[in-house]
Amino acid sequence: MRVRRFLPFLTVLLLLACSTIDCPVENIVEVRYAVKAFDGDSEVADTLKDTLNVWATRQNRNDTLIYNHGYDVKAFSLPVSYTNPEDVLVFQVTDSLNQSKTDTVWITKENTPHFESVDCPTRYFHQLTAVRSTHVRIDTIIINNPSVTYDSSVKHLHIHFKD
Repeated sequence: MRVRRFLPFLTVLLLLACSTIDCPVENIVEVRYAVKAFDGDSEVADTLKDTLNVWATRQNRNDTLIYNHGYDVKAFSLPVSYTNPEDVLVFQVTDSLNQSKTDTVWITKENTPHFESVDCPTRYFHQLTAVRSTHVRIDTIIINNPSVTYDSSVKHLHIHFKD
């Protein structure tokens, strides 16, 4: 009998306790690469026909494989460290004769906390400030759009591989 009397009150409390804010669970902050080639003075879309693996180097020397066996690659996305001022990546390209060549890529960035709600965890957006690499298989890497956010349509870096 007492429960029935308090049931409407409990229902209202339960509804007030629920949040209407949807945290971006599936939104991922990644750097997106487009494989490009030079055609005279302009860039054109290209495809890396060899196999690509990418590792993120860590300060504790436990490297992590973040892109595995990409083949016929036209574009790809790689995660970004939250707060490191520079990410160091190792690109390994293996050709059809099973010969591998390795390049190192350094991406310097500014990290900005992105706050949506007290109900959601803090995410980080990034502003790419510089990119450089060794030049074994990578010819050049160019910053196309420095702002790294949830927008998955943006290609942040254009990467040119040597033939």
